[in-house]
Amino acid sequence: MHAGAHPDTLDQATKDFLSARPRLFGIAYRVLGSTAEAEDVVQETWLRWQNTDRTKVLEPAAFLTTVATRLAINLAQSARVRRESYVGPWLPEPVDTTEDPQLGAERAEALEMAVLLLLEKLNPVERTAYVLREAFDYPYGRVSEILETSEANARQLVSRARRHLAAERRERVTPAAHRRLLEVFLSAARTGDLSVLEDVLTADVVSYSDGGGIRGASKIPVIGRPHVSRYLVAFAPRFWPQADIRWVEANGLPAVLVSSGGEAVALLSVDVSTEGIDRLMWVMNPAKLGPYVASLRD
Repeated sequence: MHAGAHPDTLDQATKDFLSARPRLFGIAYRVLGSTAEAEDVVQETWLRWQNTDRTKVLEPAAFLTTVATRLAINLAQSARVRRESYVGPWLPEPVDTTEDPQLGAERAEALEMAVLLLLEKLNPVERTAYVLREAFDYPYGRVSEILETSEANARQLVSRARRHLAAERRERVTPAAHRRLLEVFLSAARTGDLSVLEDVLTADVVSYSDGGGIRGASKIPVIGRPHVSRYLVAFAPRFWPQADIRWVEANGLPAVLVSSGGEAVALLSVDVSTEGIDRLMWVMNPAKLGPYVASLRD
């Protein structure tokens, strides 16, 4: 409660909410992988906050965080069912992190496209426990309160998520090295240079194209260096000659926005390890591209 402030005024309630808003969005986005769904969670939290007896709330930020997190978990559980019928590979909706590199968090964890994609394989509660602990640095006691579980179970949930990520990802590289390899890849992809592509891709590389059934994207992931390399070479003459590229930032890392005829057609993000490029992630669904492009500064 704020000293000197009347606890039940809408003005003070608005100030409390706006102060917590970046964190609420940051949690919901990481849990859901969708800016639209995260905004829905934030809006619903605001509505509930307005209708709460705020005279009984001693810590507004803690209350708001708990409400938003539980709403995000509920939405993630229903989203999981919807994504089972999603046409083609599902990728997280990208966010521009130039203004807020950590997206409302203590640390920029669980924000990269590849991490969000891998966390999607966990159940929503495991994912949320990891987000609260690793990105927002909540103590296990607080995590257990939000998730309505024991502290021991909260520790197990976070540990399980860490093991999952460790098993799926190799040692990372610096952002500068990430960009350099993406530059080499982009040049080779645009010219159809098979030997260079084979040199920068890892043996078990996976290419995901998220078109949402709207664009002519591959409806299944392309797996393995030989298949991915040949796939890139095959579509290079059709895709790149009319394309304009713009270097951008997405989810804290360098990415490439591809446009044709003045319209954005793809956002390319890559997951890079010390062994090379492990994942190619092509966001081509206009419903995901549109909000991202609109958020970019000219």
